[in-house]
Amino acid sequence: MSSLVPLFPLDVVLFPGVPLPLHVFEPRYKEMIAECLELKKPFGVVRASSDGMAEIGCTAEIVDVTKRYEDGRMDILTRGVDRFEVLQINEERSFLQAEIAVVEDEPGCPAAQLVEQAVRLHAEIARLAGTGTDGPQEHPDRLSFQLAGSLPLDLDFKQKLLSTLSEAKRLAAVVEYLQAVLPGLRRASMARWN
Repeated sequence: MSSLVPLFPLDVVLFPGVPLPLHVFEPRYKEMIAECLELKKPFGVVRASSDGMAEIGCTAEIVDVTKRYEDGRMDILTRGVDRFEVLQINEERSFLQAEIAVVEDEPGCPAAQLVEQAVRLHAEIARLAGTGTDGPQEHPDRLSFQLAGSLPLDLDFKQKLLSTLSEAKRLAAVVEYLQAVLPGLRRASMARWN
């Protein structure tokens, strides 16, 4: 059995514990997803942009096939599992594969005050944006991913967050980012009501 993980390069950043619905239509990805379903194995989601492919990605498990089309396309619901670093790309198949290494966080927990502040800011932004998302369901060591994953934040910021190996540092970055966007959202919200 190969240690290669199939890759799905997309212009998204997937976080551990965060859902990602996908519409699979390209023949090579229909083949890849069919294989992952059959072998019950994950695939890797890596951000692809005009600058190339990110070095850090996140494995995705297929939670559900929500719709199958007659031509083989499908809608699937996936969820992020583990962060990984791409060690080597393999181009032998119709889709990319890679040798990967799972990336772990440094030990340590964020301060309770930081957690509280992040959850409060997130709740206000969700309310102002009208997304109505509930608070995070995940345990605190993944809180930053839950908060950032539920909002339409800048992809460069999300990629940087994915690559940061400390939950305390990630949470501090999320707080700083949310504090920066909040005044504009408040003004936009006020303008809508006037």
